[in-house]
Amino acid sequence: MNLQEQIEQMLTKTEFTADDRKVFEEFKTALRTGEIRSAEKDADGNWKANAWVKQGILLGFRMGKMIEMSKDAETFRFFDKETYPLRPMTLEDKVRIVPGGSTIRDGSFVAPNVVLMPPCYINVGAYVDEGTMIDSHALVGSCAQIGKRVHISAAAQIGGVLEPVNANPVVIEDDCLIGGNTGVYEGVIVREKVVLASGVILTRSTPVFDLVKGEILKSTPEKTLEIPAGAVVVQGSRQITSGFGKENGLSLYAPVIVKYRDEKTDASTKLEDYLR
Repeated sequence: MNLQEQIEQMLTKTEFTADDRKVFEEFKTALRTGEIRSAEKDADGNWKANAWVKQGILLGFRMGKMIEMSKDAETFRFFDKETYPLRPMTLEDKVRIVPGGSTIRDGSFVAPNVVLMPPCYINVGAYVDEGTMIDSHALVGSCAQIGKRVHISAAAQIGGVLEPVNANPVVIEDDCLIGGNTGVYEGVIVREKVVLASGVILTRSTPVFDLVKGEILKSTPEKTLEIPAGAVVVQGSRQITSGFGKENGLSLYAPVIVKYRDEKTDASTKLEDYLR
C-alpha cells in the first residue's frame, strides 16, 4: 500500500495507533523533502491541487493534541498541535535564515539557497523553490506554491488554502517580484516573471485591467484569476458611474497591467540578485 492509500485509509478514523502516527511522520517527511506537494503543474501548464495531500495535512491537525512548545516557561510561550512543530533544519539544508524570529512550520518544503529575512513565516504544505527570498514580515500561507528566484518583499501576504481540499492554493511562478505590502489570496495564479508593485491586492473576485491588450481579466466558476507571464501590475482605480457612487465621486480599487516586462524592468529587478 503506497503513502496515498495509507493516508486515505486513515481519513475516517477517530482514534489513531502508533502505526498511524508513523505513517503521518512519513507523510510529513515527504512534504518536507518535496517528494509530494499540495499542488502541481501538468504538462499543459495547468495547476491542480493534490486533494489527498491536503487531506493528509488536515488529518495531522485532527490527529495531534495541544502541547506546550515554549522556549521560555514564563514569558515566551507557545501552544500548538504536537503534529506540527517547527521544521527540523540543519546547515546542510543550505537555507539562509537570518537571525530575528522567522519560523518554518514542519510539513513545508524550502529549497537550497532560499533566503529568509526576519521575521517571516512559512506555513505547513507550502513549497518554496530555489533562490527565492522571503522578506521581513512576509507570509507564505499553507500550501502556497512559490517558484524559483522569487522575491516576496516586506509585509507581503501570500494566502493559504487548505479547505476545500480540491481548491488550488496561491501559486507564484518563477522569477516574480512581489512588492511590499501586496496580498495574493484565494488561489490566484501569478505566472512567471510577473511584477506586482507595492500594495497590489489580488483575490479570485478581483478584476484586473490590462491596458496593453485592452482586456479585463476575471476568474470564472471553473477557473481562478491568472496574471499573465511578464505582466507589470500596479494599483489603480475605476470610477463608479451611477447612483450614489457617481454623485459622490467615488472610485473602486482596480489593479492595472501597465506594461509587460522589458529590458528596463529586468535591469531594475536584477538588483535583487545581489541580496542573495
